[in-house]
Amino acid sequence: MSFTPIRFSHKDQNKAMFFAELRKRVDGYFKEKNISKHYNLEMVIKTIVLLSAYILPFIALLIFQPSFGISLCLWSIIGFALAGIGMSVMHDANHGAYSSNSKTNYWLGHSLNLLGGSVFNWKLQHNILHHTYTNVAGVDDDIDDKLILRFSPHTEVKWYHKFQVVYAFLFYGILTLYWALLKDFVQFSKYTKDGVNKNTKEQNRSVLFKMVLSKVVYFTIYMVIPLAVLKMPVAEYILGYLLMQFIAGIVLTVIFQLAHTVEDTTHPLPDENFTIENNWAIHQMNTTVNFSRKSKIISWYVGGLNFQVEHHLFPTICHVHYPEIAHIVKATAEEYGVPYLENKTFVQALSSHVSTLKRFGKLPSINEALA
Repeated sequence: MSFTPIRFSHKDQNKAMFFAELRKRVDGYFKEKNISKHYNLEMVIKTIVLLSAYILPFIALLIFQPSFGISLCLWSIIGFALAGIGMSVMHDANHGAYSSNSKTNYWLGHSLNLLGGSVFNWKLQHNILHHTYTNVAGVDDDIDDKLILRFSPHTEVKWYHKFQVVYAFLFYGILTLYWALLKDFVQFSKYTKDGVNKNTKEQNRSVLFKMVLSKVVYFTIYMVIPLAVLKMPVAEYILGYLLMQFIAGIVLTVIFQLAHTVEDTTHPLPDENFTIENNWAIHQMNTTVNFSRKSKIISWYVGGLNFQVEHHLFPTICHVHYPEIAHIVKATAEEYGVPYLENKTFVQALSSHVSTLKRFGKLPSINEALA
């Protein structure tokens, strides 16, 4: 099935003016403070800390080959650092938010290669499909059913979905491993067939070559050199590697799920004319939820992804500025009668996600309910 772009249309002129006024006020904030919308010293320090926490423990593993217990501790640090890089560094860079310099964004964006992933596919899935068509079933890949997981009220419910709240987090933990091994090839084929990938055949050959090369390099560093060259204990090493992947996978997946697969978000569908009767910005406000806005520790680690409302409205602004512009977004939303969804704490957000998994595990699709 080919990809058909969806339009947004809203008849309420007052709400249609919401985003224009909000953008004016946010731009005014940066002008008044005389600061860049991109990185600052805090962002640079964070980048150095996270990259160091990822690289140095791995070097220590290779050089010192410590005991199994210490190795697991080092692998755990690598896993948390890897998730942090994905949320804080790679994410901003591939949105063009990290820096005004495209080369800086390009190279930091390729920190995704540390996870074994492809920047090309990520931008198609995340920047185009997810950010434009948030929570729209069949278009937003982030809420597409995954194997035995159901994330939308519009897809067919299966008998095993009633148990998904039990096994979901196990599957979350294998995300990055699946990403490194298969996900990019599956997505590349899918996006090429359905037309999301607009490249020519010659361009796609280059993309595929780079994708394969990056994975060869990744697995050479992670598997061939440690096991074949340095002769590290195979079982212990692979267990540590899997622990790292599980930590990174579950952190990344849970944090992203807390923004959209929670209670109170909507899952609108386009009409027969491929139109959603809503303004795009209002659509983002209806489908996106913040959490733990006041937690500086969480905000630092998750790269501002607890400010998903601000991120979806202003993805090209570096996340270090979200705590401040959130006040502007919330006040403007209240003024225009637009919802500003948030869970006050991480626990509340996680509980809301669990409740949604339970609900989607039992809830028949809307089409089934109308039949």
